Amino acid sequence: MSPAAVSTEVSAEQAALIIHWSDGTYGEFASIWLRDNLPEDRDSHSGQRLIDVTDLPQEPRIRSATLVEADLLINWQGEDRASIIKLDWLYQQCSVGTAADTDFSPHPWLEGARLDAKRDFAWQSLGALAAEPSARREWLLRLVQQGMAFLRDVPTTESGILEAMTLVGRVAETNYGLVFDVRAVPQPENLAYSDRGLGLHTDNPYREPVPGFQALHTLVAAPDGGDNLFADGWALAAHLRDTDPATFAVLAHTPVPFRYRSQQAYLHAERPLIALNCTGSIVAVHYNSRSIAPLRLPAAECRVFYTAYRRFGELLREGAFQLTTRLAEGELVLFDNQRILHGRTGFASARHPRHLRGCYLTRDSVYSQAALLQRLG
Repeated sequence: MSPAAVSTEVSAEQAALIIHWSDGTYGEFASIWLRDNLPEDRDSHSGQRLIDVTDLPQEPRIRSATLVEADLLINWQGEDRASIIKLDWLYQQCSVGTAADTDFSPHPWLEGARLDAKRDFAWQSLGALAAEPSARREWLLRLVQQGMAFLRDVPTTESGILEAMTLVGRVAETNYGLVFDVRAVPQPENLAYSDRGLGLHTDNPYREPVPGFQALHTLVAAPDGGDNLFADGWALAAHLRDTDPATFAVLAHTPVPFRYRSQQAYLHAERPLIALNCTGSIVAVHYNSRSIAPLRLPAAECRVFYTAYRRFGELLREGAFQLTTRLAEGELVLFDNQRILHGRTGFASARHPRHLRGCYLTRDSVYSQAALLQRLG
């Protein structure tokens, strides 16, 4: 049933409008907000506003509001114009009934050791992702909810990863290029290009902006070692906030410098290890002990930070929070680089070469693809 059909009561004051729907949804809309969102003040093609806030009356007042079938008719004090707003649209602006927020809300997974990558995360063949919009819609939905998803049957060619990612989002070029090869080389400028084990981390916290998503495609799998490690950084940060709020507060409010230097690049940025949005929700984790630069803090503050930093590092080393898996040749993992921490076990490159190819995708392009498919579905 349409929200317009279940609406039961509209009451208007000069400065606000209140709507009660019979399904329990409640909406309160300020007159200035309504005046700023009138459909007649938007371009009919692009949907963008034709006015600026300074074009609005400073204190618009509602003279009357009347239900007319599926519309709300508003008359304004001191103005000859009458405005029509769709009830369905007003319903969508309420906290209940915002489908996109519900669809993309994160599904945290704290105890990764209890999970199985094959069973508990989205898997799809590249062919199905390309041919079946419903398969791509479900795969992308689970990717943004869980922060990680997998593909199989990706051609083990140099261009395989880029061909696959055209179905997901926009690849971002960095100083590493459009793609980078993760394999052991002599005297690597980055320890990722060695056969050492790597602890859980996020990539490129020294970059502006931090890469949104990262893809890793296995071209050559090592038969012994080189297992992939993953953990849900948002779930870990929430666990820390619940169990040790003082430590959480230090990590969320201390700016940390990160730096990367090579012959081709000098990159530097500052950000907290745990990033919050304006409502206090966790929106990013930045943890990379290989690229953290010396902090410039008074000694007392520095000691407080390092105590909190160690506590978070200890959590990342707890096996209960780590998902371990091994990607076979032709398999690809895509994960949210601002949420999912990743690492690997060591391997013996002299005996068994291991070759992964990676790339970064912009965060907004992945969410855009997911949202478009949800709308079309």
